[in-house]
Amino acid sequence: MKKILALALTAAFSVSTFAQDFPSKPITIVVPFAAGGPTDLVARQLAEAMRKPLGGANIVVENAAGAGGTIGATKVARATPDGHTLLVWHIGMAATAGLYRKLPYKPLEDFEYLGMINDVPMTLLGSPKLPANTYRDFENYIRTNGGKLNLAHAGLGSASHLCGLMWQSAVKLDKSMTTIAYRGTGPAMNDLIGGQVDVMCDQTTNTTSQIEGGRVKAFAVTTAKPLSSHKLLKDYPSLQEMGLKGFNLTIWHAMYAPKGTPAAVTKKLNDALQVALKDPDFIKRQEALGALVTTDNRVTPAGHKAFVSSEITKLKTVIDAAGQFAD
Repeated sequence: MKKILALALTAAFSVSTFAQDFPSKPITIVVPFAAGGPTDLVARQLAEAMRKPLGGANIVVENAAGAGGTIGATKVARATPDGHTLLVWHIGMAATAGLYRKLPYKPLEDFEYLGMINDVPMTLLGSPKLPANTYRDFENYIRTNGGKLNLAHAGLGSASHLCGLMWQSAVKLDKSMTTIAYRGTGPAMNDLIGGQVDVMCDQTTNTTSQIEGGRVKAFAVTTAKPLSSHKLLKDYPSLQEMGLKGFNLTIWHAMYAPKGTPAAVTKKLNDALQVALKDPDFIKRQEALGALVTTDNRVTPAGHKAFVSSEITKLKTVIDAAGQFAD
């Protein structure tokens, strides 16, 4: 009995010492997309904001793109669980659970949830050639002409794809629009501007400048409430406000560690994350991206995990109904 107690005390002391020494080497934040995109920018800004609360730690961002984000996520799930390899990912953590019928990891079981970072609102857009100027006119036009119109998105599982699926499901069109997949937001947006496609829904990081320049028509935002504090989008209604009960879709970002990372280390990381989320410079830089820094209980590991679980259920229902899978 004394031997077992001694071993337990030794183990507890080792974990405590490890946590005190953490980080003992550079921390790598894996981003499952190419450099330069919205998620990459969020991760790099967060890395800078977390350095100080982690005692000046060296934090580097590594891009591991491919397979809709699942390559990077798998890399982190299989990494040594010591807190030195982390993942920053967006809504894909929830969406891939429905899009991929075979995943090399379990989203709710193979990660330690560290906390949410932000929410990026989305906007429902139309080609400048569409005859509608308000959301109500837009919805009526789509209901009448849906079978003749095209809905663009940036690829299977992208933010714009998920938003388009959810919106069409919510409005219950008699005839769905023809969905056209592009290899990225850029070419999809170019064709929307040129009138080759009619409708698109995408995150504000990709749409704000186009709306501001008058190159596309904006009809609504996808948040639960209107964005009353947003300098450009404050005058657009939310879809929920326009009658789509319960419609609330943002492209959120969050941070994860491999399953089995010691609790003392995850607490240290979450504490640093929460300090970073209150950093005025970080908040300002996120707002410049069109993102809203998280301030509710989703910044806690438990709140974060509960939210992702609900998002998995919500998105899987829509994806299953559409029958659009990645494998």
